[in-house]
Amino acid sequence: MDAHDDSPAMTLLRLLAEGAPASELEAISHPSADSDDPGEAGEAGEAGEARELALRVRAAFDSRRRREAELTGLVETARDLAALRDPSGILEAIVRRARTLLGTDVAYLTLFDPEAGDTYMRATDGSVSAEFQVVRLSLGDGLGGLVASTRKPYWSADYLHDHRFQHTGTIDSAVGDEGLVSICGTPLVVEDDFVGVLFAANRSPRPFSPDQVALLGSLAALAAVSIVQTRSAEEVRRHTAGVERAAAAHDRFAELVLAGGGVDDITKALGDLLGGWVVLLNSEGEILSSHGPAPLPDDGSGTALTRSSAVRATEASGRLAHDARTDQWAIAVKAPQTPLGILVLGAVGVLDDADRRTVERASVVSALVLLFERTAAEAEQRVRTDLVADLVSGRGDPTSLATRARAQGIDPAAAHAVLVAHADTDTPRRTLLLAAHAAAGHGSVVGEHDGHVVALLPSDDPHQAATELARRLSRLATVTVGGAGPTTLTDGVPAVWREAVRTVSALVSLGLGGTGASADHLGFAGLVVGSAPDVDGYVRQHLGPLLDYDTRRGSELVKTLQAYFDAGGSPRHAATDLHVHVNTVSQRLERISALLGPHWQRPDEALELQLALRLKRLSAGASPTT
Repeated sequence: MDAHDDSPAMTLLRLLAEGAPASELEAISHPSADSDDPGEAGEAGEAGEARELALRVRAAFDSRRRREAELTGLVETARDLAALRDPSGILEAIVRRARTLLGTDVAYLTLFDPEAGDTYMRATDGSVSAEFQVVRLSLGDGLGGLVASTRKPYWSADYLHDHRFQHTGTIDSAVGDEGLVSICGTPLVVEDDFVGVLFAANRSPRPFSPDQVALLGSLAALAAVSIVQTRSAEEVRRHTAGVERAAAAHDRFAELVLAGGGVDDITKALGDLLGGWVVLLNSEGEILSSHGPAPLPDDGSGTALTRSSAVRATEASGRLAHDARTDQWAIAVKAPQTPLGILVLGAVGVLDDADRRTVERASVVSALVLLFERTAAEAEQRVRTDLVADLVSGRGDPTSLATRARAQGIDPAAAHAVLVAHADTDTPRRTLLLAAHAAAGHGSVVGEHDGHVVALLPSDDPHQAATELARRLSRLATVTVGGAGPTTLTDGVPAVWREAVRTVSALVSLGLGGTGASADHLGFAGLVVGSAPDVDGYVRQHLGPLLDYDTRRGSELVKTLQAYFDAGGSPRHAATDLHVHVNTVSQRLERISALLGPHWQRPDEALELQLALRLKRLSAGASPTT
């Protein structure tokens, strides 16, 4: 090899070809430029220039190799992210690859919380501080908050002493606890969708080169797309699963209906599907069915549920409503223009779209079942109404009526009270009819005749039966019940029914609406409304002890009582009319108190006594004016 082959330039070329590092290139000796020999000085200059060119070529090679490694890393990152389906796994892969490619001590990622309006720590790699791993950054606070609010990358070689950022005690404490000094952050953005911030950080004051910032930005772009795509895929999966779940629920409800199931089966199925309690109320707020530990009062009524804001909201809108205070859901159960009830749910947590569709399907199916039950009940009621109408009108053969009564589970030979129910004008007669049938109980028959709701109950006490039926119907409306009887269904029902009609009319006229009574318990009013008033019995009921005493002793207690009332309750004036001493009248009044009881002068009892005295005089043929 000649001398030219040993020149510095050739040596540098050889080293470059072999991939020698820059340190070896810098170590190549060359002639001194200070030599007096012009030839040596020229060679030295050429050698220096060659070395600089070699170092530049080496730097270009290193940069290209580094860029190739970064591109390779990005490709591998993209491939890895595409293969992942777990959102948490994607986030961990992102921060791990960021830390590796940038060669930093720590890498971490925060996600945007649209409800709170800030970002929160979601994934870290290389972190050792528990405080740092749970920190939240408000928009605008700290380096990460500034990146989030501006959606632009920022870096700092000495973060804690960098006054470009809005420092907070919480953030600085977490950064200090982690020991971070230099930090670089870049936003995760897909179109206009801000996802979060990707960070790389060191525990020493190292600046970040533009290439590093650009690399972190490329990783952030990949990460943002992967996160958004994964979220979209998860939403699609959840939506598909929800549709399948709702369809399965619909199939289950349909199977229940086809199998003849009722509202109890529907509420149970809905409760099992959603994992909570379910109550079905009717249009009057009464419980038709329930499943699970619903918060009901001890009496088992649905009053507490009807006060829920969700119930009030669905009554107004007909749509599914939620009461956040009680965490209850409610939806109206209705046919076109006809409210049938309300489904109320609780302890089910948050309902997604599929769960809401399930509740809506349950509402529709419940409406269908209630309509079926109502249709069947109305058909049965028509049979009962025909029977009642024939009984109270006296139509039909007694043997045939008895057979029809037995078909309804009624003993025609047993004693029955005949009751007539009257409701306020706001209550439809059909509603009163169905309610009376439900309240009358086993062995009874309820129907309509001549515009009246009529109930025939097995009872030998019409007053008690009328009072109890009025009480049971009081939750529906102001219902007045008149009773008469007892009688058997094959003997005397028409006359007893007419007496019951007059009794209920008297109760309403007397201002006793909302109560129940029989003609016998109305006192003198019973004489007015009764079909066959027992005047003698009424007189004996009130004046019998005095009449018997006068008969045995030949006294004049009845006459004295009449004179006392005629004198306006004055013993002195009564004595004058009777032509006896006032002490005699006082003694007779004491005897009357002993026979009738100490309360005979109370207004109600005194009125009954005066009417009995007037009827006695009338029945004896005396003039009403005497």
